Amino acid sequence: MSSTQRWPEQGWALLHLLLMASFSQAEEPVCTQRGDPEIPQMFKDGDIMLGGIFSFHNSWKNRRDSYMDKPLPLQCTSLDFRGFQFAQAMLFAVEEINNSTDLLPGISLGYRIYDSCGSIAKSVRVALAFANGNEVVSQPSEVPCTRPAQVQAIMGETSSSPCMAMATAIGPFHIPMISHFATCACLSDKSKYPSFLRTIPSDYYQSRALAQLVKHFGWTWVGAMRTNDDYGNNGMATFTETAQQLGICLEYSVSFFRTDPPDKIQKIIDIIKASTSKVIFAFLSYMDLEVILHAFSHHNLTGYQWIGSESWIFDSQTAVVDKHHILDGAIGLSIPKAHVSGMREFMLDVRPLNVSSNEMFTTFYETLFSCKFKQSKSSSRNEKECTGREDLTEVQNSFTDMSLMPIFNNVYKGVYAAAHALHFILSCNKTCNTKVQLDPFTILKHIRTIQFKTKEGEEVYFNENGDPAAKFCHLSLK
Repeated sequence: MSSTQRWPEQGWALLHLLLMASFSQAEEPVCTQRGDPEIPQMFKDGDIMLGGIFSFHNSWKNRRDSYMDKPLPLQCTSLDFRGFQFAQAMLFAVEEINNSTDLLPGISLGYRIYDSCGSIAKSVRVALAFANGNEVVSQPSEVPCTRPAQVQAIMGETSSSPCMAMATAIGPFHIPMISHFATCACLSDKSKYPSFLRTIPSDYYQSRALAQLVKHFGWTWVGAMRTNDDYGNNGMATFTETAQQLGICLEYSVSFFRTDPPDKIQKIIDIIKASTSKVIFAFLSYMDLEVILHAFSHHNLTGYQWIGSESWIFDSQTAVVDKHHILDGAIGLSIPKAHVSGMREFMLDVRPLNVSSNEMFTTFYETLFSCKFKQSKSSSRNEKECTGREDLTEVQNSFTDMSLMPIFNNVYKGVYAAAHALHFILSCNKTCNTKVQLDPFTILKHIRTIQFKTKEGEEVYFNENGDPAAKFCHLSLK
């Protein structure tokens, strides 16, 4: 048989194989998750689920991906008790609402809370898990792969840059996202971040007020440093613009991030050493402030007048890391003090942990009480053994410090804003209409217009940009 006669037979055989393959694939599930699932660090079932994302770690190990192999999961470092405090504030609000007969009666709130490590990439992964599920599931081809959002609202994140990335990713899904500490004025742009709201004022007001504060003391020749992220860059841009209008000149303006190499920090130190200004305006996150304080201490740089943003000026841990009193006399603006009855007691009542199934919380518990569980991989004979009955009232560390109560209160108000919107949508009186089909867009619409008072009498509402009313008070460090 000639080759011209064999080719048609081979062609028909190939077509037959392709058709068989397509039919067999049609019978198998085709909707599968790409990549590894994101596992929440805290989880509780409920009739309505809320999401939470906080930085239980404040940094991560840098790595170089080869693009030849699948990237490894982000390796988080530097356990941060603040993230756990924020999560505890969310849990307190959820438990309080679940025990209430006035708000969402007969409805239980559940939650999924994740650790972002302060990483933008991980924040986006978690946001997408909130939007369309997290489980490795498969469905027949005739069933749509899309599913309803897994949570009705998200509390977090703490920093501005992760919030911007998350809000961009989930904006098309209209899932409400309420931050307690992301202050970048850029997040007020509803054309870019339509589903973002916050319970802390925008830096639009703080940066201008800080420039006025500098002018008030007659300082017209100052240096400036900022965190090299959206929070620092946008805040400094607004400060610089206002300062120029007020006749204030900047001798230098430098930026850095806590993961920068030592030579980058050294260049900043050299600039400050060579400067003549004795006033430093620092628009920094508290994590980056710690890095620069260590450098100032190492070079014995003292005698500067610091002006600080709210991120670090009212944080009591600032004094702890400032062992050489470099910041003595620093001034700045802070959000007003707050009190939420019952929250302190709830946060300090740390429950025993399930050691076998939650490695991260085992680490948190062990770090909190300076002990090791018997089952822990890293335990040794010389370390105190955890019993699971440790009393936090006998411990003093950053977790027992309640100076960030105004921020805890912001988390608390965010949860209640979502609950009040749900209460209205479900037409709750003595009971709620559980037959109402919830969708994030409707919830977002009602959160934007919600207005209520907390049990402490504080009024909560959002303006057209999703921002609260701006209130600040003057603060100085001794």
